[in-house]
Amino acid sequence: MVIGGGIGGLAAAIGLRRAGVEARVFERAPALGEVGAGLSLWPNGLRALDAVAGLGDEVRARSVRDGSGALRSWKGRELVAANGEELERLLGDVTLIIHRADLLALLRRQLPDDAVVTGAECIGFEEKDGEVAARFAGGTEVGGDVLIGADGIHSAVRAQLFGSSPPAYAGYTAWRSVLAFDHTRLAPGISIGRGCQFGQVPMANGQVYWFATENRPAGQGAPPGGWRGALLELFARWHPPIPELIAATPEAAILHNDIVDRPPHGRWGEGRVTLLGDAAHPMTPDLGQGANQALEDAQALAAAVGPDLVAALRAYESVRIPRASAIVRGSRRVGRIMQLDSRLACWARDSLLSTRAATRMQLRQLQKLVAPGAPV
Repeated sequence: MVIGGGIGGLAAAIGLRRAGVEARVFERAPALGEVGAGLSLWPNGLRALDAVAGLGDEVRARSVRDGSGALRSWKGRELVAANGEELERLLGDVTLIIHRADLLALLRRQLPDDAVVTGAECIGFEEKDGEVAARFAGGTEVGGDVLIGADGIHSAVRAQLFGSSPPAYAGYTAWRSVLAFDHTRLAPGISIGRGCQFGQVPMANGQVYWFATENRPAGQGAPPGGWRGALLELFARWHPPIPELIAATPEAAILHNDIVDRPPHGRWGEGRVTLLGDAAHPMTPDLGQGANQALEDAQALAAAVGPDLVAALRAYESVRIPRASAIVRGSRRVGRIMQLDSRLACWARDSLLSTRAATRMQLRQLQKLVAPGAPV
């Protein structure tokens, strides 16, 4: 039983079924799908996706290469130049941008209709009589040999295993959206200022994915005028086309969430239960690895399958915990650097990032990030 029908949960079910294990996905939402967000598929994520689902060609057909983005100051000064061909050579493959909903749809098609149950909110589990039973809101119970908690950062499965402590706020909040916009007007990449970032990424079919961040207290709702007006004010003096992108985005298309993660945990499960994806290792988005690490989880879980499924869970955890934990810590470190808000600290950061030595170091780190199973 896989609890959660996101990218990691669907990929895990596909991989398990290909390994000979009957797997069903239980998703609490009434239907699968997510709107409004793009995601980066790095070479490590693409390898895992190919291994568990054989979807590399279809994903490439629905994606655009992410090789042209530079790192800029908020005024538009280029700090780190983009070299797509060099990056592709170093990483061994392309990095792709795809709409999250498109990837979910591709994964869903790999599973039979009866393998995905929607409207099923898992509220807990119980091990008994040589199996594990998942309990759902409404009183339903479903039994199985093992249970995979892929139910996100507020995982009910994780809460029962390790307690219901809240995730850790990273100190900044984020907005994101997807809209149609002229690609020739873009300045692809990420721009950084004092306690703020703005990213703009071209997508297929003339769409653009953008995101913005700001250091601010957690839990704040939209102001009376809405997020669009607040963002237009926040980024009014930033280089083109940042204000234009925000102005072209309908208020209803802007998604907002506080950025959170959890400190790495030395265990992901016990007995017949384990965790996967954000339920196991939620991370900030600063390394672009959230979905990629969930796909690596799915690949490792399927590869660990053997006659003893409980032993397979522990083998999967032993493979994945060190690498995923390192990426959680690394992503948090990068976020702290990108969200610096002291004038002097930002000047020092931008000066350092623009040096050749810093560029070479970043490329080496990227190589380690996408290397199969490598520590970070």
